[in-house]
Amino acid sequence: MTKKKSEAVEEFKHFVKKHPSLISEVRKGKTTWQELFEEWYLLGEESAKWKSFESEVAVTTEQKKGNDDTAENKSDFLSNILGTFKNMDINQIQQHVSSLSQALGAISGVISQFQSNETSTAKQSEQSKPPHPFSFRKD
Repeated sequence: MTKKKSEAVEEFKHFVKKHPSLISEVRKGKTTWQELFEEWYLLGEESAKWKSFESEVAVTTEQKKGNDDTAENKSDFLSNILGTFKNMDINQIQQHVSSLSQALGAISGVISQFQSNETSTAKQSEQSKPPHPFSFRKD
């Protein structure tokens, strides 16, 4: 009995290879492998139900539709970007860029002041140290 089952499973695997769109049906969640196997076992390979899954043409047309959708999304995205650029005011952009440049310059100035204060403080602390209270000399 187990040989009979394993032979049926192997035959079903070959059947699925001949009808690759069945895989996409299972992945989409429209059916399960168990249901397909049972229908295949009861109806056989020659059933009219399998005719719709027979060729790879259905798979390629689905892929083409998916590619067309992505092409439409890309063209919509590009048209949105181009429309945004058309509506921009160049003078406003220049003003924003110049104010940003001024802000960055101010931040840079503050940072350089802190860095110069740290280095001058370190030098002063080294210079302001009193000499060692005990001097040891070699005779």
